[in-house]
Amino acid sequence: MSSGDGSSTSFETMRGRDYPTIRQFTVFLENRVGQLLEVVRRFEGTGIRIVALSISDSAECAFVRFLVSHPERGREILERAGLAIIESDLIGVELPEGGQPLLQICSALLQAEINIIQAYPLIFRPHGEPAVAIMVDNTEQALETLARKGFRMITEGDLLDSMG
Repeated sequence: MSSGDGSSTSFETMRGRDYPTIRQFTVFLENRVGQLLEVVRRFEGTGIRIVALSISDSAECAFVRFLVSHPERGREILERAGLAIIESDLIGVELPEGGQPLLQICSALLQAEINIIQAYPLIFRPHGEPAVAIMVDNTEQALETLARKGFRMITEGDLLDSMG
């Protein structure tokens, strides 16, 4: 993001503590016993909490997707381990009251013609309420739609604050 006059805005600055998305790391692991344990152990004693986890397994490899309480430090740990990682933006959203909270979220996104690509629950509840992490095909529009419908988003700041 440069204005042509030599000034630029740092990506890290734009992604402040209350940036409205949360970062997901996808790690590719060989399909061998103990591989997940090795990755999880890398966070031991660091003060970083894994707050969500999803595993997709195939014959050759596994894709482990997770969210951590300190994304910057988490990325450093994974990079130092030499792991192949992909970083993606997800939306964290608290489940609303009612018998079918996922129906409310899906309906709101469908009305805006937004597709959900991935979804999984957060292990940790930043505000004491159940929440999900979702990847959509139009993040900005999804954030606007969910906010307009009154849903409460989870930010990276909420995850960081969870370490209290």
